[in-house]
Amino acid sequence: MSTIFAESRTAEVVRSRSFRLVVQLALGGAVLVAVALHVGAGPFLHALASLDGRSIGAAVLLGAVGTSAAAWRWQLIAGRLGIGLRWSTAVAMYYRSQFLNSVLPGGVIGDAHRAVVHGRSADSVSRASRAIVMERSAGQAVQIAVALVVLALFGAEFEGFVFAGLAIGVGVLVVAVIAAAAASARVRRALRHERDELRAGVGNPAAFASVSVASLIVVACQVATFVVATAAVGADVAPLRLLAIALVILLAASIPLNIGGWGPREGIAGWAFALAGFGAAAGVAASTLFGVLSLISVAPGAIVTLMSTTHRQKESS
Repeated sequence: MSTIFAESRTAEVVRSRSFRLVVQLALGGAVLVAVALHVGAGPFLHALASLDGRSIGAAVLLGAVGTSAAAWRWQLIAGRLGIGLRWSTAVAMYYRSQFLNSVLPGGVIGDAHRAVVHGRSADSVSRASRAIVMERSAGQAVQIAVALVVLALFGAEFEGFVFAGLAIGVGVLVVAVIAAAAASARVRRALRHERDELRAGVGNPAAFASVSVASLIVVACQVATFVVATAAVGADVAPLRLLAIALVILLAASIPLNIGGWGPREGIAGWAFALAGFGAAAGVAASTLFGVLSLISVAPGAIVTLMSTTHRQKESS
């Protein structure tokens, strides 16, 4: 009996959100430590020393354009799901979610908070959560599609690695979904419901085109910010090669084993720059400065967070 209880308790712990968070932080931290041991502290310090007013200004501007486009994408999908919101409200909430994602463990707390706040105002947290999952997934899908096209044209040295990684990830996901659907009628009903909601969110050509354009703008702003970081640290990379490298690194940044975006991004940046012949140190420096600039670009989210917190405190007093 005690063995059964222990096994049940262990399974419960492994499935818990706190356990996944600890694993994520541990793995992300381990990657950062491994990168630092490999290249030393020099690239990290060089990145911080390269920070200047021009790069900060460019990052803030690009962040504003990218956040506005992402908020537009969210507004479009939420509106089609029947829980519309004003674009200005979407921009403010998106800034806040990006800031919270960047400074809190897990990398998704800001999105969860955005879903809850919007859901309560729209009387449907589940539909608000679905809208956010859809808009983030749409952005990720467009980023992957752009990366595949660019790598096929300008990034032959990365193509095999990225294609293999994506094929494994998609394959595991497909197998898991098929297995779950085959084992449970409830899962099949849930999948059909999600399919219908997806059609409602982006199912017609106009909505699909608008969401795709918004996502392309977001990707372009992220790539441009990485270009700014690369130039600031003094790495001389041909534009098309840098485009391919930047997209590889952005894909790595989406790996859910990071600390506010840090970890795998720096590891892959060092590897990608080294593979392209520019040296791992240059890649780590560029990725580090990119991380700093990204954090600065979502700093308006801190103001939104402070204002909303102050407003809630006044209401409760």
